[in-house]
Amino acid sequence: MFKPVLVLSLFLAAASATATDAVTDAMQKTYVPYRVALFKTNNNAQDESRQAVAQAYQGWRQIAAQFGDRPPVPYDRDPLFANSLAEVSQVYAKAAEEIEKNQLITAHETLEHVREVMAQMRRRNQVIIYSDHTNAYHAQMEHVLINGEKILAASDGLLQLTLQVGALDYLAGRLHSEAPADYLKNEEFIALYKAVDRSVSNLKSALLSQDAARVKEALGKIKGAYSKLFIKFG
Repeated sequence: MFKPVLVLSLFLAAASATATDAVTDAMQKTYVPYRVALFKTNNNAQDESRQAVAQAYQGWRQIAAQFGDRPPVPYDRDPLFANSLAEVSQVYAKAAEEIEKNQLITAHETLEHVREVMAQMRRRNQVIIYSDHTNAYHAQMEHVLINGEKILAASDGLLQLTLQVGALDYLAGRLHSEAPADYLKNEEFIALYKAVDRSVSNLKSALLSQDAARVKEALGKIKGAYSKLFIKFG
């Protein structure tokens, strides 16, 4: 069963990372169950995935109803605003169908597009929030994890992967430097951030040792640390 306490806890964390305009604030509130949906579809939890997507979709429909015809500043001059609202709605509808068919891996990949569309909406309208920094880290992390072993297989693989992990290390630093002030006073956030930072530091150390076995082991611990930060504060 989807736990209201978890959603409330996540909402309280998200509230501190919201922007100052009504649309972005509303988008961030729907991002709370959306993150849960990503997490649950990635962990083969059909019922909880269904409930989280339904909650996120309901919130998104409310955004469309409230702001679709007349979005406030800074989205009022965005010619693609209505299209983006519709696109996210279509993604949620598709993911809901996939979850009903118990195609959770497929639904997870489908749901990833919501994050992309929301980020594009903010970027078009010069809105930056903490989620943009977690998204940047996530994108580089996925590149490193998906292509890491292939890169290692090259003759200069350790050097090439070190370059990619250098970018990951920079983005990990921004997870701290760009965090809202109240996050930096939150012991749970600090602990989760330190786990992410430690996972990247361990990967750097493994690369510097030029030990491919250590590198592969360190790669395997990168995603777990990030996921725990993302589900609560991303």
